Amino acid sequence: MPLIPEEPQIHESAQGPRATPASGRTAPTPRPVPGPRPAAPSRPGRPGPPRPAPPVQRTPRDVAPAKPSPSGPAAPAASAAAPQIQLIPASAAGALDAADEAVDLLLDSGRAPGDVLVITTGAQHPWAEHELSFGEAAYWAQHDAGDDVFYTDVTSAARAASRPVVVVAVNGGPASSASVLPLAHARAGALLIVCGDPQQINAVLGAGV
Repeated sequence: MPLIPEEPQIHESAQGPRATPASGRTAPTPRPVPGPRPAAPSRPGRPGPPRPAPPVQRTPRDVAPAKPSPSGPAAPAASAAAPQIQLIPASAAGALDAADEAVDLLLDSGRAPGDVLVITTGAQHPWAEHELSFGEAAYWAQHDAGDDVFYTDVTSAARAASRPVVVVAVNGGPASSASVLPLAHARAGALLIVCGDPQQINAVLGAGV
């Protein structure tokens, strides 16, 4: 009995679109929904413009108000400090020796010889007498050099320049302490040492120099 070839069966998975809708059109096969597109890469060598930075909120600083300038006159400059005064009791005959001892102590304590000026009210100091024997010019040249202790009497003291330390030997003479001490005080920069009668010197110092 001859075999009749069977008709090929079509599986359901291979079938095309099914029944048509009422309108008679074939329903299209649904397509996948496209997701978000990736950002396009920047071109090499040509970077894109930089993004502006977000605004920064700044806290306002406290501004100190300007100080008003004083309307009154300027304050006077502070006056220079007055020299310290030391009194060494001595008689007129011993004033020179007391002055020499004071100078030795000053030099031993580290004072430079050029810092010291010695003024006598009576007779000249032996050093000054010796130097004056070579003439006034040589004598004052040593004063101008300013590298050694300088000795002078009250009659020439006005010509002497100021020095940090002035030592006064009240060894008599017509000049009184009242006239010598103001001059010596004006020449002393830091220290004034007076060798003489304490009562006489204190009377002048009490009245102010």
